[in-house]
Amino acid sequence: DQHNAEVEEIWAAYRRREPIRVPLIFGINARLTMFNHPANPRRIEFAEYSSDPEIMIERQVEHQAWVRENIPQDSPMGRPKDGWHVSVDMQNVYEAGWYGAEIFYRPGQVPDSAPLLQNDDRKWELIERGAPDPFTSGTAAKMWDFYDHMLRRMKQGREYDGLAIVHVDPPAGGSDGPLTICCNLRGAGAFFTDLLDDPDYAQAMLDFVTETTIQRLKAYRERTGQNPKPKEGGLADDSVQLISTPMYRELILPYHRRFFDALYGEGPHSMHLCGAATRHFRTIRDELNVQSFDTGFPVDFTWLRNELGPDVEILGGPSVPFLETATPDHVTERVKEILGSGIMEGGRFMLREGNNLSPGVSLDNINAMWYAVHEYGRY
Repeated sequence: DQHNAEVEEIWAAYRRREPIRVPLIFGINARLTMFNHPANPRRIEFAEYSSDPEIMIERQVEHQAWVRENIPQDSPMGRPKDGWHVSVDMQNVYEAGWYGAEIFYRPGQVPDSAPLLQNDDRKWELIERGAPDPFTSGTAAKMWDFYDHMLRRMKQGREYDGLAIVHVDPPAGGSDGPLTICCNLRGAGAFFTDLLDDPDYAQAMLDFVTETTIQRLKAYRERTGQNPKPKEGGLADDSVQLISTPMYRELILPYHRRFFDALYGEGPHSMHLCGAATRHFRTIRDELNVQSFDTGFPVDFTWLRNELGPDVEILGGPSVPFLETATPDHVTERVKEILGSGIMEGGRFMLREGNNLSPGVSLDNINAMWYAVHEYGRY
């Protein structure tokens, strides 16, 4: 239809570096339609979603069907022509859970993990225990059981809402980053104290987490027949927002470099960094050949484009807290301000929420972003 044809044209022009309009995308997962959402008539929460692969499939189909009918963005709308794409979705706790952290579920919330190494007398315990098994330790056993179940459903041709599953994404194909994982396992306050007061331990933990993550991802690629070392790759590490750039360069950059060198080719690479992390971007670009940054908030878009130049891809937009509370008129003004900031220079900007669309954002505000990017985002 007209929308999907426009989407194809927008992305083709963007990839040619001849953009017509700034693309609009939203970071959306099943959280958006969980809890009391109309697309979730059974009121399923994450505890159920994460314990039964059939419920996970059904919820993802409900979610996708609703998003494709209601969220205007530069992505296909309407029922998928081929069928459903599903994935093993353990949210942001699968890595801590793989190392053995306890996962817990609060009503009305996404899953969370409890620090595993809070006791100072036992903080070396994980390293002494050795590398977890990629397929059987912690959350890995459940993830691969879910993956096998989803593959069986696809091979059986089982239909959901009248369409079959045509693709299942393998689980846990990325990482939230070594510093963030260490904070999850030790507790953020304790681990940042370790960086200063017990640097030998902190470096040993960063080394352990980086190396075991690399080995886990290599094992997953081998099992699923993926390219063992693709040219380009991505990484996140939101906790770098809590340290200075000299500290990042000295203490964390070597582990990010090891991650990219071990798992990917020369790039260019991408990185997701929520929070006030833009001061690190030039260093990351120059040292790691990261040429695409997915941002959260706060972001000074004028400063960031001037800092990185016209050739670096930047994804960002109004913050989620703002989108939850603003009126549609305020959203329109904020989008106009961002698009007029100079961020469009070079044609390497994608508008999105900053970062991950929450259930509290109204459709009116989502529509306001869509209309505003059409009015103010043309080249």
